[in-house]
Amino acid sequence: MTAMSSECTRYVQLSADEFRARLPEALTIYVNAMRYPEGTAEQRAPMWLTHALREGWRCMAALDADGVLLGLAYGYKGRGGQWWHEQVRHGLTRREGVDAAERWMSDYFELTEIHVSPDSQGKRIGEDLLRRLLDGVPSAHVLLSTPEGTSRAWNLYRRVGFVDVLRDYHFAGDPRAFAILGRTLPL
Repeated sequence: MTAMSSECTRYVQLSADEFRARLPEALTIYVNAMRYPEGTAEQRAPMWLTHALREGWRCMAALDADGVLLGLAYGYKGRGGQWWHEQVRHGLTRREGVDAAERWMSDYFELTEIHVSPDSQGKRIGEDLLRRLLDGVPSAHVLLSTPEGTSRAWNLYRRVGFVDVLRDYHFAGDPRAFAILGRTLPL
């Protein structure tokens, strides 16, 4: 385990009930970290609540000394029928073939969200959250999507060994290009 940031005093695994209770705080971090427009949180809240019901869902939070949320990471076991799974499987099959899609997507954990408050970024909180979230995940792989372009997130994913699975992919309904990154587990 890496040392904790001077701002972050503890990491905790949140239950689904704790996650629901802290959802407004978590969505505020998400909107600020991603620089999304106002109203995005209200749109995302139902989806995040649904994610917490999925098989293998787990969530890690970074807290300061007063219990204020500094960052959050969550994910679950990816499987057929889920929107993200179907989108990525289609794109990967079209570009790399059925074997590549099967190799990556037959047994994976979807790292769905990882966000750190802008004021707390650059202090290894994101890496600590990532490592703690994935510790003990029984899946063969972890997959995630991230907007294309250089960022702290990209640097983190490369530092911990994520490789390109699918680049310059456009999800239905989103004009931005995304990268699908993955790596074998354990970290």
